[in-house]
Amino acid sequence: MKYFVDEHSIVRKIWGKADTILFIFAGAAAEFALNKAVDWLYFTGKLPADPLGRLFSTVAYSRQILFSEQEAALQSIDKINAIHKGVETARGAQIPDWAYRDVLFLLIDLSIRSYELLEQPLTTAEKTEVFNVFNRVGERMQLKGLPTNYPEYLKMRQEHLEQNLINSAFTIDLYKQYRKHLGPLRYQILKQAQLLTVPEQISRQLPLGKIAWLWPVLKVYKAVKNFKPGKFFRNALLPNQYKAQIIGMDEALVIN
Repeated sequence: MKYFVDEHSIVRKIWGKADTILFIFAGAAAEFALNKAVDWLYFTGKLPADPLGRLFSTVAYSRQILFSEQEAALQSIDKINAIHKGVETARGAQIPDWAYRDVLFLLIDLSIRSYELLEQPLTTAEKTEVFNVFNRVGERMQLKGLPTNYPEYLKMRQEHLEQNLINSAFTIDLYKQYRKHLGPLRYQILKQAQLLTVPEQISRQLPLGKIAWLWPVLKVYKAVKNFKPGKFFRNALLPNQYKAQIIGMDEALVIN
């Protein structure tokens, strides 16, 4: 059986750990809030009504593709395309090509950053593999202007960070919604996770603070995370409505 991502790929190691996925989620929540095309996510009303659920669904869909058999993964990507086309039809406009690339680029970047933060540095070959996998997703989505290799991606990623981010009324509203849905404690932890994960261009524009007090806590957590005290601590901080879903991400996922 052929899978979309090889069973021994570093991408599966990254996306097969709930801890890593949570940091990818945190970083995505920050970058989505600043993206100039975030109005598209507000158009359907789903993002402001349930920002955590909307972002978790994006992460969950990505994970489903990465662990699926080849044809099933391609069908999932095609379904995403169809959903986007439906939104475009309803609004009478097209989602900009750069907005699609932004999402793809942030998934590559945050996959690498989150794994290195929680596990160990990746080699250039492993980073290239992460790029290649997500670039194949973009190619299936028929995105225009995709980079052809990892060095070109790094250059384009930097350009996107410099050109496509803005602190707007949507940014302010989204962070209000994050706080509302998470509560004060989890909201502060979210911002700390973002401070440790996101590129500097993002942290400069958001109210994340300057002191990364979560870092020493994270160092202790990394030492015990595979034992019961570590898992208990993490699970206790999870929102109840997503707890089972997140814990399940630690389990082997095979979709035929």
